[in-house]
This record gives sequence, structure tokens and C-alpha cells, in this order.
Amino acid sequence: MDGSLYLMIAREAILTVFQNSEIDTKALQQVYPELSHHQATFVTLTINGRLRGCIGSLIAHRSLIDDLISNARSAALRDPRFTPLTPNEFGEIMIEVSLLTHPQLLTYADKEELKRLIRPNIDGVILLLGNHQATFLPQVWEELEHFDSFFDHLGHKAGIGSDPLSYHPEISVYQVKKFKEQVNE
Repeated sequence: MDGSLYLMIAREAILTVFQNSEIDTKALQQVYPELSHHQATFVTLTINGRLRGCIGSLIAHRSLIDDLISNARSAALRDPRFTPLTPNEFGEIMIEVSLLTHPQLLTYADKEELKRLIRPNIDGVILLLGNHQATFLPQVWEELEHFDSFFDHLGHKAGIGSDPLSYHPEISVYQVKKFKEQVNE
């Protein structure tokens, strides 16, 4: 599948909130049975190339269609970093959908070994330390291409500050298949 279906569902999920309507998930699942399979997703919204919302699931715990709908609506309306998307902004957003593999826990002795294990631009990273957790999708490597900078920002996102690896947190990695709307020129 080329991903256009996933992008359409994500866009429709947001639009239906503004229109006070619903998506016929049963009909879509009959035509596209793969939408019934459990799948973790992230939905990222941008306006003019700037992040406008990003919410997702790290573990597959519901059907792909339900995960897409929930995460698209949450990215638009419940990302705590942003005010809720307005109907006027809806026409400006670009949507990216990421389908996640199951996270794999990495065993590492020190920062140098972790550097050898992590694959920039391929691996998404989950950092977990006590009650502190954060993730960056593999796409974040495009903006934070240096290992130290990537982990410093991830540590801040998790609420444990820069140099999070000095605490030897639990690190898991996952990969994504991403689908992005094309800009109409």
C-alpha cells in the first residue's frame, strides 16, 4: 500500500471533529482488512514546514484505523505543546503518518557502545528512566543529526535534562514506514 489511505484517514479524522461527523470505520475495514490489524502509529502535523502537533503510540494496542483516528485527532487538538488546531489552520496542515515496528530493548555498557548500536535516520529511540520517558521518531535525526545533540534534546523532552545517558537509562529502538502528503505546487 502506498500510504495514501492512511493519510486520507488521518485527514478525515481531524475534519470530522470540525464537522461533528464520524468516519465509517466498519466500511473501511471491510474494503481494507489490514486496517483491522493492531498497529502503533504516530501522526505528525506541520504548517509551512514547522511542527504543529505530533502524537502517537509506541506499542500496538488497537486496530490500525482506531490508532490513526485517535492519534490524528490528538495531534490536532491535544498536543500539550500547542493550542488546538483551528478550522482555519486545517487547510494549511501537512500530515505525515508513521507506522512503527515493535520496540526492541538495547543492552549497552556505555555511551560508546550505544553509539555503535544506534542507527541514525533508521532508528527511532525511546528513552526511559523511572517515570521519565520520551521518544523521537527516526525523522528527528534529520534535524538533530549528531548523537550527543539528539540525546540531549531527548533528555530534555523526557524531563531529565541534557546528558541523559549519564544516568544509563533504558533505551529501546524501533523503525517506521512513513507516508507524507505531497505539497501541491
